[in-house]
Amino acid sequence: MPEKWGRAALVGLLTAACGLLGAASAIGAGPHTTQVDEGATQVDFGEVDFFGRSRQLTFDGRRAGEGYFSPDGKRMVFQSERDPQNPFFQIFELNFETGESHRVSPGTGKTTCAFFRPGSDEILFGSTHHDPASADLQKAELEFRASGKEKRYSWDFDTHMDVYVSTGTKDTPVRLTDAEGYDAEASYSPDGKWIVFSSTRDAYERRLNEEEKAKLEVDPSYFAEIYVMRPDGSGQRRLTRTPGYDGGPFFSADGSRIVWRRFDAEGLIADVWTMRLDGSDQRQITDFESMSWAPYPHPAGHYYIFTSNKLGFENFELFLVDAEGRRQPVRVTYTDGFDGLPVFTPDGKRLAWTSKRHGRDGAQIFLAEWNHARALEALAASPERRSGE
Repeated sequence: MPEKWGRAALVGLLTAACGLLGAASAIGAGPHTTQVDEGATQVDFGEVDFFGRSRQLTFDGRRAGEGYFSPDGKRMVFQSERDPQNPFFQIFELNFETGESHRVSPGTGKTTCAFFRPGSDEILFGSTHHDPASADLQKAELEFRASGKEKRYSWDFDTHMDVYVSTGTKDTPVRLTDAEGYDAEASYSPDGKWIVFSSTRDAYERRLNEEEKAKLEVDPSYFAEIYVMRPDGSGQRRLTRTPGYDGGPFFSADGSRIVWRRFDAEGLIADVWTMRLDGSDQRQITDFESMSWAPYPHPAGHYYIFTSNKLGFENFELFLVDAEGRRQPVRVTYTDGFDGLPVFTPDGKRLAWTSKRHGRDGAQIFLAEWNHARALEALAASPERRSGE
């Protein structure tokens, strides 16, 4: 594992440790108390308090993850390694009514972070399929895996990664970004009128000093910032200007704010932040002194669910934090290993996330009923954050 923690290390750990829960997994009981800071305790609720009828949702391929629901909740778009000719993630759509799935992305290169556009059949995703070297990179990766050698999975912030949209009626997706650098991790606003995404383009649009050049060589995620644009790719505008990786952005349930993860300049610690759509009023709403990331809003707007390794370097768990960050986050999962990338259904009644509870290699997605009332109860019982936190 690299000494500097950016998205590369983050995704490496998640994909190496991810998988899925079965329908009758043993999960922690509650409530009990946990010390969350000096002198502060809170009542914790076990997984059984938040989850019901959990089941594995994806099975095919080496790994799958980052599943997001269509606005009507009838479909999911996700990434999966399941093509024998391409060892990298491609984007797939699952229809819950028919149980059938099909590939959305072109099938070459690497892809990541898909998202449905409200009010249409358009699907947003990041892809490198226009890179002329895609076929060679796929072949090299397949040969490496066939050799029996192993290496830790890492995310390389490929400079050929751009944001595309599949219209549902055309075979060729429409390219929305073409700046040099990594453009990805995009999602739509609730009204479908804006896209928020992360980009490292700043590292390629200006002259870097020697220290920055060295930083770019070892940790390109350091230069990632949050941007917004219109659905046709116009009006691209930068919102953040803080050293360190800013990424994984989503709009709040009412569309008034953006929630994202911000790493410190050293790439070691990440926390959840929110801001207005113009980049103002930036607020830090977690302070775990660990890696807290992948925040996602509940449709009711009262809280965000996120992932953190607060309780152990390789033990990622799900937590809740109120929308204002006024109280200590509440732990949701209690199973060893990885639980991450949580996403609520549009009606807020179910939760999908990625884990490795099945005890096998590779990530998969699973689904459970969500107890919103118990989540509100748990947050109300959590201690307030101390002044200055």
